[in-house]
Amino acid sequence: MSLEPFATSRPLTMGVELELQIVNRHDYDLTPGSKDLLRVMKGVALPGDVTPEITDSMIELCTGVCDSYEQVLDQLTVTRDALVRSADKLNLGLSGGGTHPYQHWSKQRIFDKPRFQEISGLYGYLSKQFTVFGQHVHIGCEGPDQALRLLHGLSRFIPHLIALSASSPYVQGNDTGFHSARLNSVFAFPLSGRAPFLLTWDDFLVFFEKMTRTGVVKSMKDFYWDIRPKPEYGTIEVRVLDTPLTIEKASALAGLIQCLARWISQDQPFALAEDDYLPYTFNRFQACRFGLDGTFVDPKTGEHRSLREDLNVTLHALEPHAAALRAEPALRFIREEMRWQGNDATWARGVVEKEQLLNELVRQQCERWAGRAA
Repeated sequence: MSLEPFATSRPLTMGVELELQIVNRHDYDLTPGSKDLLRVMKGVALPGDVTPEITDSMIELCTGVCDSYEQVLDQLTVTRDALVRSADKLNLGLSGGGTHPYQHWSKQRIFDKPRFQEISGLYGYLSKQFTVFGQHVHIGCEGPDQALRLLHGLSRFIPHLIALSASSPYVQGNDTGFHSARLNSVFAFPLSGRAPFLLTWDDFLVFFEKMTRTGVVKSMKDFYWDIRPKPEYGTIEVRVLDTPLTIEKASALAGLIQCLARWISQDQPFALAEDDYLPYTFNRFQACRFGLDGTFVDPKTGEHRSLREDLNVTLHALEPHAAALRAEPALRFIREEMRWQGNDATWARGVVEKEQLLNELVRQQCERWAGRAA
């Protein structure tokens, strides 16, 4: 099976996808409401789209192709508001967060769609455990070779993005000790992790042909890499972010990734090398476990510093690119969040410490997502 041609796209354009939790308004547990929600949403004019996800208690919203952080925020606002109005009609709640704090995977139902049923047949219980919620950000690329170079350049910042977006400290009623427990579920899939270090599309096509020859994969959708090419869109797709608790943060994270992409593409601040991946799994784990206080090992120098420290240096380097992209508000949001609470996982733990109820945490998450929080 051959890979489809790499489509033409405008460099540095963005598309954002957000997977959301659907909960009832009684005890705020997950509930199979996606079909009803999609029915109510039918015919509503949106700048992007709303689609089902692998289990009935999930739903995904996405933007169209956006040029700027502000456009992402505008589109997410329109779609969020329409979804919330529809959910209110059904007495349902919608929430961000990378995991639901106390749902049990065995109760989840696979959405009736051929690909989801195929995944369920292949991966068994892992499919229901995949009831986790992430943000995906697409970045438009000039061509396939440039896409691969950008993919490997952005890989250096995967830990930073994990730490900033982390919003999944609780799983099945327990504090996991992680800031992002969601990624532990993703890592269970055999084709997860990092993409192979290939810098030309010709070499990637050879790799893909070998993989399809084994029968292990049929399309790019079978790779659950942290970043993967999406040739049908002409993009790369960053997949490590937990779904934030607000559209404002989701938009800011997309703006940050756009700034990183421009910096890497134009300034080429570091040479790409296979050895850059030597500390990759360690850095990734540190971000999942400890958030911004995790240790970051510089792949070039071997120096150890906190992700917070390295991110502050990176944000300074991104300032001229943010100005060029009109993304200064996105970087300002990130800086303020780092000074205030660091990430949504820290906020969630603060709520639970005060309220002593995971149900109240989810209720407050629904209010934050709807834009109704005080």
